[in-house]
Amino acid sequence: MAQVAAQHKPIEAHWWYRTRQALRAFAPHIVLFGYMLIALFPIYMIIMNSFKERNAIFGAPFQLPNAETFSLIGYETVLQRADFITYFINSIVVTAASLILTLLVGSMAAYALAEYGFKGNTLLALYLSIGIMIPIRLGTVGILQMMVNLSLVNTLTGLILVYIAQALPLTVFILTQFMRQVPVELKDAARIDGASEYRIYWLIVPLIRPALGAIGIFTMIPIWNDLWFPLILAPSTKTATVTLGVQQFLGQFVSDWNAVLSSLTLAMVPVLIFYFVFSRQMIRSITAGAIK
Repeated sequence: MAQVAAQHKPIEAHWWYRTRQALRAFAPHIVLFGYMLIALFPIYMIIMNSFKERNAIFGAPFQLPNAETFSLIGYETVLQRADFITYFINSIVVTAASLILTLLVGSMAAYALAEYGFKGNTLLALYLSIGIMIPIRLGTVGILQMMVNLSLVNTLTGLILVYIAQALPLTVFILTQFMRQVPVELKDAARIDGASEYRIYWLIVPLIRPALGAIGIFTMIPIWNDLWFPLILAPSTKTATVTLGVQQFLGQFVSDWNAVLSSLTLAMVPVLIFYFVFSRQMIRSITAGAIK
């Protein structure tokens, strides 16, 4: 009997060890899955209830819309009483222009800082890095006075300039590190072949695509969701962005929950589509940036 018990102990110990290893391997996935459910549940509730009648929203908020409760009255109200098409166009123009100019100017500045050892290089890099630590909203009063003097209030140009200034410090800081990782031999070979500095710059840009992708991701979402500067610098109906338009709409129709949920859904749609289309590229960009 003692020999049989001794034979079973290693087997039981081995089974318990494999079970513990499996639990350790799946524990992070379980935690992340739980966090995903917590993050997506409010979005799911907003989108689902935006297609219901008012009574169904309060009577059965957790049930899917059916033939009796399905309604598009909220979307009809939003499209009839609010100029959401203009809001979308303004947000797309501001976000796209800010993103493109930030990546262009930031990559050029990063190339200069990484490639040329001019006097004051370190101080200039430090000066740009300070912009990461100091929130741009602390200078809202000065920015507003500047925009008034330049006649850029209630213009998309003013918003674009502010967002570029907001994103440039982090862009230059990250891209400078990536630029320095490019082998010097490649740049020297291009110079020997007679390539200009602008040509060398454009040859390097494809090599730092992961960094450009990561910066684009972390720049686009804050610009699209920003309410502070559109409210202060461009509050008019013609220049309002989606976030500001939704906020103004909520103030007018706060008791119309069909319209409120529909407007929130329309504001979330572009970001959700962007995530589902570029989710793999986002993960690759962030991972490559982490390795650097």
